[in-house]
Amino acid sequence: MEQRDTIKREGRLTPVLALATLIAAFGSSFQYGYNVAVINSPAKLMKAFYNETYYDRISEYISEFSLTLLWSVSVSMFPFGGFLGSLMVGPLVNKLGRKGTLLFNNIFSIVPAILMGCSEVARSFEMIIVSRLLVGICAGLSSNVVPMYLGELAPKNLRGALGVVPQLFITVGILAAQILGLQSLLANEEGWPILLGVTGIPAALQLLLLPFFPESPRYLLIQKKDEAAAKNALRRLRGWDDVDAETEEMREEDKAEKAAGFISVLQLLRMRSLRWQLISIVVLMGGQQLSGVNAIYYYADQIYLSAGVRAQDVQYVTVGTGAVNVLMTVCAVFVVELLGRRVLLLLGFSICCTACCVLTAALALQDTVSWMPYVSIACIISYVIGHALGPSPIPALLITEIFLQSSRPSAYMVGGSVHWLSNFTVGLIFPFIQVGLGAYSFIIFAVICLLTTIYTFLVVPETKSKTFIEISQIFSKMNKVSEVHPEKEELKDFPPSTAGL
Repeated sequence: MEQRDTIKREGRLTPVLALATLIAAFGSSFQYGYNVAVINSPAKLMKAFYNETYYDRISEYISEFSLTLLWSVSVSMFPFGGFLGSLMVGPLVNKLGRKGTLLFNNIFSIVPAILMGCSEVARSFEMIIVSRLLVGICAGLSSNVVPMYLGELAPKNLRGALGVVPQLFITVGILAAQILGLQSLLANEEGWPILLGVTGIPAALQLLLLPFFPESPRYLLIQKKDEAAAKNALRRLRGWDDVDAETEEMREEDKAEKAAGFISVLQLLRMRSLRWQLISIVVLMGGQQLSGVNAIYYYADQIYLSAGVRAQDVQYVTVGTGAVNVLMTVCAVFVVELLGRRVLLLLGFSICCTACCVLTAALALQDTVSWMPYVSIACIISYVIGHALGPSPIPALLITEIFLQSSRPSAYMVGGSVHWLSNFTVGLIFPFIQVGLGAYSFIIFAVICLLTTIYTFLVVPETKSKTFIEISQIFSKMNKVSEVHPEKEELKDFPPSTAGL
């Protein structure tokens, strides 16, 4: 009997919790991954479509510079939309709730899926560019709201595992885009509009199924003040009737929320009691994107070719790399509660740093040493493994854990903005770095990985199996403030005009 109580207290993966996790992650995170990768395979076909459409309108072909510019805009609209989506997180999750925001977000997937699917028939490349912006907004919202929603649904002993699931579905989305983007499937003249339009299917399924699952109990109790609805949601998620202990923990957080109220982005940036939490999120989100993950994929095809892989087979090797990414993220789901968040961050960034250093040497020597291209391939696979273990899944999970309800939406807005601006910056600047530095460009990424590893070792605490209040108390000591509602004292000094920003 005592053992059963312990199991109850620790929480378990009930069917309702498992299905809510799968539907939220498949309907939202999957699309993020899919739209990151889907535009790579049909790039030549789409550029040809841009050129033909332009010719049909004014009877002359577009210049090489203009075509490159149009294509760059098509690609960069996605991270720019992601940045805009991140700015929308706070207002939407507070007004519509976590589940409500995910349902609303499907508009930004279904509408562009229809537009992209019809773009060839309509002879309009503008529809593709606008659609890339819209699916970017969808990704910006989902990359922040899904970890927040799942982190608030999960019991503390499963919070890490469920928090990694969104990243797992991002990698599954990338792999799905790589498989469907094979020339024998949809990356051909007839299939590429369908390839772009597939993104609407997960959104439609989520729109149909997610309404049957609970809203975040924390949102219902702390922000909506509806204790009955919160308890009902908890009973469905936990699979038992006695949820008083967990409700009491939420009430403790609610007391802190009453003391602090809603903390805006401007207040968050100025609050001493949240200083190290904020710095940690900026460093980890920046490190995640500036560590060279996009550059590694950019270089991969060239490295595979230099290792003797035939040009027509490179697409299959790329799919293999995507499969490794999925496999290692699955491993992260199972080991995050065993090893902890901090260990996975340290291990992941260290592997990425080492891989970048060795890859630099291998690329510099590949023309003089015959077996160096194979070392390069090993470095790419090692880097993908390292990034999938820690840098990819853990930062978004940590935002849920190290911020309380009042500051969490604003923290996701800041973290999401750093994520997407870093993504946009790498996409914009890396081609120029590559031209200027060549193989030595990876030294920059190695330094960023090393600095992030050092910061994590010195500052980031372990949050495994701790309540949100316990984690808050750890950071209160680091910030040298009172452990009891430190936000309340600070907010007294802020003018009312900053409350809504």
